[in-house]
Amino acid sequence: MVMNLRNSLNNKSIGVIGIGSFGTVIANILAEKNEVIVYARNPEVVEEINQRHMVEGKKLHLRIKATDDPEYICDRCDILFPMISSSGFTEVMRKFSPFLHPYHLLIHGTKGLCLDLPPGKSLEDVQQINRENIYTMSEVIQNETVVVRIGCLAGPNLAKELEVGQPAATVIASRYDEVILEGQRLLRNDNFQVYGNKDIIGVELSGVLKNIIAIAAGALAGMGLGENAKGLLISRGMVEMIHLGKALGGSTNSFIGLAGVGDLVTTCSSTFSRNYTVGYKLAQGENLELIKQGMEETAEGINTVRLVKLFIEGKDLRAPITETLYRVLFEGYKVELALQYLMKIPLNVDVDFLED
Repeated sequence: MVMNLRNSLNNKSIGVIGIGSFGTVIANILAEKNEVIVYARNPEVVEEINQRHMVEGKKLHLRIKATDDPEYICDRCDILFPMISSSGFTEVMRKFSPFLHPYHLLIHGTKGLCLDLPPGKSLEDVQQINRENIYTMSEVIQNETVVVRIGCLAGPNLAKELEVGQPAATVIASRYDEVILEGQRLLRNDNFQVYGNKDIIGVELSGVLKNIIAIAAGALAGMGLGENAKGLLISRGMVEMIHLGKALGGSTNSFIGLAGVGDLVTTCSSTFSRNYTVGYKLAQGENLELIKQGMEETAEGINTVRLVKLFIEGKDLRAPITETLYRVLFEGYKVELALQYLMKIPLNVDVDFLED
């Protein structure tokens, strides 16, 4: 379905790929300054946006139009914001790849990881993986397209709060100053501050790994435990994130910034967080598969726990929160036993990553 509107080269629209809750928020923020084209796979969603300026009951800015044609949006937008789940990210990039060029600039907002498996292998066939088997979303874009100028968007950005204009901030990370500056120019407004960071892998990993700790925080809340226990979990979770992040190629500085500790504190404290909700419901005795079926969007932390557990197998890495949560999610380990175990782990040092 192709729209009739065509902008001049000097006044191109900004593209958003995906129109979930976060994609909708980003599209509305972008539309405050620019014409926006969003990509949706479902023609009925495209029609609803173009005819009613609505999607899933949410109001869209009048400057937002929609299409289900990848070639159309790539032709009319030099800057694109992919806002899709990690499970579908590779497929979408492959679909868009024939229409993307080196002049395009992509800034994604996906907090997940992809696994590169040998042909014919499934996740259940794998006992151990290395860093070269794990891709962040910026690495997927590099692998699947000719796009060079790549960035990511990460931070404490709960969509439900952004929808109503509550103050927030985010980080645009990229190796390219131009990507950071363009992201700041397009997104910054009176209620939305945008910082920059050159460590794109560290920022991506910050947004990914904090989802593990958010599931654990939800479980803690579901058990009815208090703020002292939450403070313990968040602080130990921060240390675990940094050790894992460094092993995966990130910098410590990124983890103690807005995309790391800022996002961690937010998602470990909010019922708006999908990962927190998973943990909470698990602690209430609900079945994981039923929890997943009842969620409108993906809780990325579930897949992240599985991939990180495979990554640390056979390596000199200890990640007790991740390992214990894996047992809860995939081996039927009781939440209350998991929390008791984590409370008893003998740790002799509070903070050790600053000495490396």
